[in-house]
Amino acid sequence: MRNKKPPFEITNQIIDAVVEIAELVGKLNSTSFLSTNPTLRRINRIRTIHGSLAIEQNTLSLEQVTAVLNGKQVLAPPKDIAEVKNAYEIYERLDELDPYSVDDLLTAHGIMTRGLMEESGVFRTRPVGVVDSEGHVLHFGTLPQYVPDLIMELLDWAKTSEVHMLIRSCVFHYEFELIHPFADGNGRVGRLWHTLLLSKWNPAFAWLPVESIIHDRQREYYEAINASNDAGESTVFIEFMLSAIKTSLIDTSNMSDELSDEKTDKAVLRWNKIHAYLKNHDYIMNTDVRTLCSVSAATANRLLASLTADHKLVRCRVGGHWAYRCPDPT
Repeated sequence: MRNKKPPFEITNQIIDAVVEIAELVGKLNSTSFLSTNPTLRRINRIRTIHGSLAIEQNTLSLEQVTAVLNGKQVLAPPKDIAEVKNAYEIYERLDELDPYSVDDLLTAHGIMTRGLMEESGVFRTRPVGVVDSEGHVLHFGTLPQYVPDLIMELLDWAKTSEVHMLIRSCVFHYEFELIHPFADGNGRVGRLWHTLLLSKWNPAFAWLPVESIIHDRQREYYEAINASNDAGESTVFIEFMLSAIKTSLIDTSNMSDELSDEKTDKAVLRWNKIHAYLKNHDYIMNTDVRTLCSVSAATANRLLASLTADHKLVRCRVGGHWAYRCPDPT
C-alpha cells in the first residue's frame, strides 16, 4: 500500500497555472521585497491566520486579530482569542516543522488546538462526519482505526512523489481533509500543512496569505471539495487551489509595489524638506533633521548617511560636530 498515488489528473489548466505561478514567484523573489520587508510579512501572516480561522467560524475581525497579536485587550469569546494565539504560535514555528513527519503533524495539531479540545495532538478515536459552513454533510471521514496508516502513506507519497510540489501540495491538502484525521482542527492544520509544503519548495510561501484568498472564496473552496468527492479524484480541487495561490501571489506583488512606492514617497518628502532647509542655511545637523522630519536620532543618522552615499550631501565638521552641506557646484 505504501506510496500509493492518490487519484487525480494533470489537466492543461493545471499545467498553465503551475507555469504562471512559477513566473510570479520568480518575479516576487527578484524584487526580494517580501524577504526584506517585515511589515509586509507581518501583514500577510495576520491575514493568513484571520482567513484560516474565519473559515472555521472564528468571529474575530482582521482588526481584532491584529490587536490580539499586538498584545491588546479584545472583547471577544475566549475560545476565539485562544485560536488566534495558538495559530500564530505554530505559523511562527513553520520553518522548524518537517512536512513529512507524523510527529510534527501531531505537534502542530497540539499547538493549534491547545486548551480547546480533548483530543489535542492525537488522531481521533471516534467516527466523524465532515460538514461545510452551512451544516451540509460533505462526506464521512475515514474510520478512526485506519487513520494513522493512511496519514503515514499520504506523508510518504508527498515526500517521494516526483509530481511538481505545487500540484503535490494541493493533492495532500485534499486527501488530508478526506481522511479527516482529527476530531477538530482538520481544516486549520490541512491549510497550515499546505503552506508548509509550499514553503519547502520556495520560502516565499511561508509569508503568502493563501488562506485569506480561500476565505474570500469560501463557497468555491467547498464546491471544489464537493466536486472532487463526487468525481473520486482531486483534480477540480487542485485547479481551484492553484487559482487561489495565483491570486495570493498577484495580491502580494501589488502590495509590495504599493509599500515600495510609499517608501519612495517618504524618502523623497524627507529629502525635499532637507533640501529646502539648506537653501537658507549653510549646513544641517542630526538634530535639525529630527525636528524637520519628525524622526529619531538613529533614523536621522541613517537618512543623512544615505544622502551622503548618494552624493546629495557632503559631510563636514562644524564646531566639533558632524554637519552636512550641499556639494560644491561642479
